[in-house]
Amino acid sequence: MTLADIIAELNLTILTAPNNLEAITPDGGYVSDLLSCVVAGAQPGNIWVTLQAHMNVVAVAALREVSAVIITENGQPDADVIEKASQQGVILLSTKEPSYQVVGRLWELGVR
Repeated sequence: MTLADIIAELNLTILTAPNNLEAITPDGGYVSDLLSCVVAGAQPGNIWVTLQAHMNVVAVAALREVSAVIITENGQPDADVIEKASQQGVILLSTKEPSYQVVGRLWELGVR
């Protein structure tokens, strides 16, 4: 399943400049709001689910080379965070849904 498929299935909002979303195939997921846990546990290519929406999210996402970050619970990063993410090639997505529901839907879609 491609990132474009996931975005459509979960009705996610794309916050950063779109990349070739059809070419990105996430190979797993990670959920945490504690950045040190993400640094230790997220794998390159994972989708990271969090309610955090600040600049440090971009730094951790770039460091761990995640395929995308889904910001839950209507979290909206500032314009400077979105700009930095676009510069770093970090895809930021958002949804009104809570993290628990997003992770459940990702699992149903086969993102393991």
